Amino acid sequence: MNDASATVANVNVSVAKSAPKSATAVAYAVATKGAVARQLGLNRAALEANKFEGKVGQSLAVPNADGVAYAIGIGDPDSINITAVRRAAADFARAAAQHAEIAINLADLGHLDAKEAGQAVAEGVLLGSYRYVGLKGDQSIGSKLVSATVVAGDKRVKAVQQGVERGVIVGVAASYARELANTPPSYLNAKDIAAMAVALAGDAGLEVEVFNKDQLVAMGCGGMIGVNAGSTEPPRMVKLSYSPKNVPKHTKVAHLAMVGKGVMYDSGGISLKPSNPSHVAMKMDMSGAAAVLSAMSVLKAMKCKTKVTAWLMCTDNMPSGSALKLGDVLTMRNGKTVEIHNTDAEGRLVLADGLSLAAEEAPDGIIDIATLTGSALAALGTEIACVLGTNQPFVEQVKACAETVDEAVWQLPMATAEYRKLLDSVVADMRNIGGPYAGTITASIFLSEFTGDVPYAHLDIAGPMEKQSDGGLYAKGASGFGTRLLIDLACNFTAPE
Repeated sequence: MNDASATVANVNVSVAKSAPKSATAVAYAVATKGAVARQLGLNRAALEANKFEGKVGQSLAVPNADGVAYAIGIGDPDSINITAVRRAAADFARAAAQHAEIAINLADLGHLDAKEAGQAVAEGVLLGSYRYVGLKGDQSIGSKLVSATVVAGDKRVKAVQQGVERGVIVGVAASYARELANTPPSYLNAKDIAAMAVALAGDAGLEVEVFNKDQLVAMGCGGMIGVNAGSTEPPRMVKLSYSPKNVPKHTKVAHLAMVGKGVMYDSGGISLKPSNPSHVAMKMDMSGAAAVLSAMSVLKAMKCKTKVTAWLMCTDNMPSGSALKLGDVLTMRNGKTVEIHNTDAEGRLVLADGLSLAAEEAPDGIIDIATLTGSALAALGTEIACVLGTNQPFVEQVKACAETVDEAVWQLPMATAEYRKLLDSVVADMRNIGGPYAGTITASIFLSEFTGDVPYAHLDIAGPMEKQSDGGLYAKGASGFGTRLLIDLACNFTAPE
């Protein structure tokens, strides 16, 4: 298939002291109180008469002789933050999607850090303008945006420019993750995503190793082999390694490991999923691997100072005469045996092998990301991911990064003492499900059995993996959730106690 990055919008984001005359759509920040930019041509009373109050998420188009001026709501001026700026930039980019050149003044709010504001605006513009065009005959449905100018005053231009450069890198990475997860499964299988990882590794400063089925068998990766047993498509495990350059001598470099669930299509196996809508969404069951690959691809550009090693665990989960059966027992990479009680609880099986391999390298922390359990969706809905872990300082780092990038997470308890017994098996070390309740927690307990003594955090993104409509930072379809969080975590990671 074609490289998914080819269809990610290529928007030139630059910084200037004023909006260029060629911009046919210009955004002006409007708070819920205070002065209104005269360039809008409307005063506050006129704005309110058009039901625009300056709240975050509101926008109003005002046609003029040069094109369109947009009032973009940024909320209470006393509590405007980077999150509001990022979301407002996305709202504007979406509203002005049919304009080729736009300008936006949201980075020039003086009380905000200029670099952070520049990054937020660039991210918002790229995320808000993203559309999946894919296989549609009418390619014109995508955003027409080609150029975006971020307006900043004399004293802020340099710092805003630095932020914009980082925001473009992050925004493109998140869009790439969306593109991968939106791609139909017949156009993106395990071999394809492995080839894409190899193709981008050189420019991204990554070392890459790809492991085929025979190698996985030899390595004792029973989870990967078991889940793949019913598929005609062979599995692939991809290992990506990033090492920072120009590190001063005698400096201890922290080492972070990432493991991404890459089930390219999940039918449920013999435990077939119950509905067509659930089947349609399962091309996105590789969203964790997409997020990890996209995050790894930009660590060099972000000048990340952390050593990062990643594993993409990629396979289909299909029903056939050779498929994994209920009652089968698999031997995982770390030697533990697992009795299968539900073949639709397959993500934890492939992750177990990846986590075992990650733990063998004794990093300072391991994080996995997966569209893992329906229980996570039931617990927190479609806007918030679950985070659980074995080391609270590490979990706090993950939560802090989530808040910084505006990808909401909520911590659930690991509760091993209370619920580990639900995984007990008569014939094996454990079984792969724990019963009808607390499914996210029991899945996390299962995974923690493969991380040894390494500080561990688990992100279950089953809820926010997909959006049903355009809004905020997201377009309808795959969300790319977790990509920006992983980038921020890698760039700011410190070895937890």
